[in-house]
Amino acid sequence: MIEENIVTICAGGGGVSVIETNQGLQGVEAVIDKDFASEKLAELVDADLFIILTGVDYVYVNFNQPNQKELHQVSTAELKQYVLENQFAPGSMLPKIEAAIAFVEQRPQAKAVITSLENLNQLLKGNSGTIIYKE
Repeated sequence: MIEENIVTICAGGGGVSVIETNQGLQGVEAVIDKDFASEKLAELVDADLFIILTGVDYVYVNFNQPNQKELHQVSTAELKQYVLENQFAPGSMLPKIEAAIAFVEQRPQAKAVITSLENLNQLLKGNSGTIIYKE
């Protein structure tokens, strides 16, 4: 990517958020998921392309089932329907899907891609990964 003059910006999430109370430190819900943190950063810098790297080359519906299907190009509307069908595992693929939808809906002229690190070279050549767009 450096050789191609592509500027890469990353963000992360995680950690344990706590507040101090009379009983000592107490855990609270306050950590932004790394996919949503990355989406927000991409949105704020007006990125044209939001890439989420994960352990699979494509997003799948019916994942690990005999009728598994990889998604190559998919609209936010289609993804929302798949979310309603519980196609994506919470805490795994679901936050990636939700972050990609949020990015593309905020920047309709842009695209989001979900793929693996190993597949990144193929993605840069334009022929791999799940590409998410707004209809």
